[in-house]
Amino acid sequence: MARQLAAEATSLEELHQRMVSFDGCNLKFTAKSLVFADGNPQASIMLVGEAPGRDEDIEGRPFVGRSGQLLDRMLAAIGVDRNSVYIANVIPWRPPGNRAPTPHETEICRPFIERQIELVAPKVLVHLGGASAKTLLNTTEGILRLRGNWRTYASASGATIPAMPTLHPAYLLRTPAHKRLAWRDFLEVKMKLRSLG
Repeated sequence: MARQLAAEATSLEELHQRMVSFDGCNLKFTAKSLVFADGNPQASIMLVGEAPGRDEDIEGRPFVGRSGQLLDRMLAAIGVDRNSVYIANVIPWRPPGNRAPTPHETEICRPFIERQIELVAPKVLVHLGGASAKTLLNTTEGILRLRGNWRTYASASGATIPAMPTLHPAYLLRTPAHKRLAWRDFLEVKMKLRSLG
């Protein structure tokens, strides 16, 4: 059902409307709001996290809490801001109590984020955290092994996008020593964009 709804959406606005009316994921009924995306749909960089937290559920926008503030600082460090990137999550509804989404919930929501990536068609994809990277790159490797290495994201239409897995800002708040690793990843993204023109 989600796959068909997503595939038929010809614009982000249409995809958003279809997700609003979609009742096939139990998370919709415990969340306050659908957290669709934030930023610029014409952006060269698209960042994808796992799922909204409490602050995001209240505001209806991704990465607005403490993690979002750190993400904003990380973006500023490479000379971009929220208005020049596009931010979304694999799961658009907050799981109760901020628990991790189940594999079943992730699979139900996957067609929506895949179509969102297709419609935005960014030059570079940044996976914020292991859950996003594992889901969209079809891998079982952990984020500490994945991060810092360019991967290729292949869309359903056959388009390929350079993808950089990096550490989730929430993880960096708990493990500040690893901020330098994420900094390196973001510098890679900056250089890749420059090389792509």
